[in-house]
Amino acid sequence: MTAITTDLDFVTARLHARRSRMAEGKRLDDLCHIRTMPELGRALYPETGPRTAVDLQRRLVADTAAEVGNIAGYLGGAEAKVLNWLCVRFQMENLKVLARGFSGGLSVEEIRPYLVPLPAELEPPVEPLLAAESLEAFANLIPAGALAESVLRLAAEPYKAQPRPFFIESALDHGYLAELTVRGLTAGERGFVMSVARQEVETFHMLLTARGRFYCRITADVLKPFYIGGLGAGAVRVSAMAGAADLADLARRSLGHAIDFLPPAPAVPGDADARIPVLEALAWNRFWRAANQVFRASHIGLGAVVGYVGLRRVELANLITLTEGIRAALTPDAIRRRMIPRSDLEAAHV
Repeated sequence: MTAITTDLDFVTARLHARRSRMAEGKRLDDLCHIRTMPELGRALYPETGPRTAVDLQRRLVADTAAEVGNIAGYLGGAEAKVLNWLCVRFQMENLKVLARGFSGGLSVEEIRPYLVPLPAELEPPVEPLLAAESLEAFANLIPAGALAESVLRLAAEPYKAQPRPFFIESALDHGYLAELTVRGLTAGERGFVMSVARQEVETFHMLLTARGRFYCRITADVLKPFYIGGLGAGAVRVSAMAGAADLADLARRSLGHAIDFLPPAPAVPGDADARIPVLEALAWNRFWRAANQVFRASHIGLGAVVGYVGLRRVELANLITLTEGIRAALTPDAIRRRMIPRSDLEAAHV
């Protein structure tokens, strides 16, 4: 315990210093005024300066994954188990890309550009996964046992009826978050850790319903097994969420759980393509607040580490949004409005 405490002191001291250098606030404002990708690459990586959006995005994700893994290396016991599982999120995102390739019959060459380079211990077996002859074979090749079990248990039956990657991706999310809650409950400062995990679970439930019911047109009965019980959303509320009449009803049921404000009325009523990203942005706002609050309140405990990792995810999302904005030749103001936290969405409800 003394060793873990000492390592936590060391790690959190470094993380507080690193927080001061994050791309947020004034620094993010300045980055949003950059107009070319080579200039952005030099601003973020003066020594190498990636010149294309794809190269920069891959570098950003790889560096974030490596940093989380490095932090985990300083910890032990239940604390290390939490951080090691946070690393699996990056593997899971590559697995989602591979699920789309598997479902669509795509080749390694077609999929490879969309995979992010990760440390060797997180690299999934790309070619065997794409060549899997069945969903069961695909699941059995997934390195993380909790993710593999979730895909086999949840996705196998609905995927046979409708071979859509949505079911595999949702099962991966379910497996990741269910395991995160188990590990979080056994770690130190579990109240802090679980407040961040709870926000992720609530967001997953909301977006599972939004995309499943109102974009993919999947029935509530088919979706219900994918919800995570025992944390955040109670069984009654989850059942009600799955049966939401429309996206506006879903937003009302998610208020105070996944989102803090109701989204503005859409320009085109019932337009899921436009409304779901707004719900996701509002959930990111709440996630940012949860991570920031935990980082400050815990200060030198595991909560500060988990909060920092959450803030790094937000920073990563913002920087990827920035690269896409520059590539699309958006104005600095238009890019800044898309950054998390999205102040434009909340301003209408203050």
